[in-house]
Amino acid sequence: MLAFALGSRVASVDSDVSAGAACVEVGSWRALGPEARTIRTEVFVHEQHVPPEEEMDAFDEQCVHALARDDQGRPVATGRLLPDGHIGRMAVDRVWRGKGVGSQVLQALIAEARTRGDSQVVLAAQLHACPFYVRHGFVEEGDTFMDAGIPHRLMRQQL
Repeated sequence: MLAFALGSRVASVDSDVSAGAACVEVGSWRALGPEARTIRTEVFVHEQHVPPEEEMDAFDEQCVHALARDDQGRPVATGRLLPDGHIGRMAVDRVWRGKGVGSQVLQALIAEARTRGDSQVVLAAQLHACPFYVRHGFVEEGDTFMDAGIPHRLMRQQL
């Protein structure tokens, strides 16, 4: 009940996480932003050297966010769904990669898009992450392009 009062809710997500996150919460930037910002700063700014002014933007306030926490309540992964059906800012703490937590976050965002009636979701995947998104039903489109100095490819999934 507290999560609803704070503008978020715990998502019910089917996943194969064995040692993964305790839950994925879906909600507003106001509710989840401080913890999501921490993960995004670590992954994008510190690890990938994306300038902070490019990482944080005005779209966060308009998005639905997903935040995964471990069984101790610590944030371990995040992502966002824009009003136009784009999924972005998918980030998983280095220690938690490969454990299914990113899948939980992605599934929660896709479920949210379905719930609000979106017909598709689109994302710009870093090239190294394309196989992850393909496993989740996304199809690659177009040529490789650069974003924040990192090669990406557009990917789409019909809902």
